[in-house]
Amino acid sequence: MAQTNEEPSLPGSEARLDPRPMFRPRYPGSARLEGKVAIITGGDSGIGRAVAVLFAREGCDVAIAYLEEDEDAKETAHAVSQEGRKALLVRGDLGDPAHAKALVEETVDRFGKLDILVNNAGEQHLDKKIIDITQHQLLRTFQTNFFSMFCITQAALPHLQAGSAIINTTSVTMYEGAGGLLDYSSTKGAITAFTRSLSENLVGQGIRVNAVAPGPIWTPLNPAGGKPPEQIPSFGQGTPMGRPGEPNEVAPSYLFLACEDGSYMSGQVPHLNGGMIVGS
Repeated sequence: MAQTNEEPSLPGSEARLDPRPMFRPRYPGSARLEGKVAIITGGDSGIGRAVAVLFAREGCDVAIAYLEEDEDAKETAHAVSQEGRKALLVRGDLGDPAHAKALVEETVDRFGKLDILVNNAGEQHLDKKIIDITQHQLLRTFQTNFFSMFCITQAALPHLQAGSAIINTTSVTMYEGAGGLLDYSSTKGAITAFTRSLSENLVGQGIRVNAVAPGPIWTPLNPAGGKPPEQIPSFGQGTPMGRPGEPNEVAPSYLFLACEDGSYMSGQVPHLNGGMIVGS
């Protein structure tokens, strides 16, 4: 879908952020994903980048799906290669079901298998009033954040085996609400319900399905349109920790859910949000 003029440019460039988000893993690897293959959507920047590099440090080759930020994607691929693993960059709109299917096929063709699916790609738009949300924006946000996740999971499932893991990115906004992010928060509610239902659907096959609910994390998502510019300097200061989180503080939760450490966990949603207490 083409973007309308009233909506900000997405997904936003990490290379232009100041300060730069911290994405490098903070500890040595221990081969917890040795020989595994993962798809990470939205892996060019933000949480997706941190997850890709951490997975690589733990021995995993990664396919990085991204929309259009080539500079960010190449930096992520370089960081993966520095960890001694291979990165496949797949550019395109995951809101297109055909591209979602092609992503999985290209990954399996390149690496020979698929063990882990991280559904992380997303977009958000700030609108103070529900009447300001256009039909185009509503459909686009669901297409990117939820429908693409559904399509990629459908395409990936024939390649997943017992022991495989699916990890979805939901949000603290699903639990607390967000008055200026009505469509975005709604997609995150759908993702949480999808995670719990898919877990029940696949648990008998030995495939675990979980999600992660980040709070305010310093990524391109908010500067690119999720927050008004005047609120960016105070972003995350309302958490009990008084600051936003960094992507490399969130990535280990994805690793836990992807590896054998999380073998008895499915249908769950860890909260990485700086101490905010929310309902489960």
